[in-house]
Amino acid sequence: MNNFLITGPPRCGKTTLILRIIQDSSLSDKVGGFITEEMREKGERVGFKIVSLPDNEEGLLARKGFSSPFRVGKYGVHLEDLENTGCAAIEDALRSEKAVVVDEIGKMELFSEKFKNTLLKALDSPLKVLASVMERKNEFADRIKRRPDVTVARLDRGNFEVVFREVQNWFKTPDLSEKERKEP
Repeated sequence: MNNFLITGPPRCGKTTLILRIIQDSSLSDKVGGFITEEMREKGERVGFKIVSLPDNEEGLLARKGFSSPFRVGKYGVHLEDLENTGCAAIEDALRSEKAVVVDEIGKMELFSEKFKNTLLKALDSPLKVLASVMERKNEFADRIKRRPDVTVARLDRGNFEVVFREVQNWFKTPDLSEKERKEP
């Protein structure tokens, strides 16, 4: 399977696991896509930013008080930065034939049709895709989790190391594009 999705409840360590995988020095030049990071002020979470890989370009995903027709709780979602930073990073990884990291497939990201289409293009590619995905019911996310070319692991605080090793081992197997390049 070329696509590996990590799901689990909020704050269970999905982003931490992905960061630990991609910080492996042997993978640093083989990974593209994006991660999300919390934005904090005075110890309080005020929003989320998108950070592209590997160039670390940042964009605003959502922020308290941000005026937007797209809202998740108290956060206004900034689709323009999601598309210009996040989607562009996925497309760059596909063009460069790098493994694609998508952190995450969640309510905020799923407001964007461009994000959904770019994600599907990545999942349909022969390249490895490592993504975190919301656990709660969502038609689009649930459909992705049911794809026959996807492995899904549920993360919780008690199985972090087990899931980490599973993802690490998966990452070390050749993706379809590597197999195709090696075959005569």
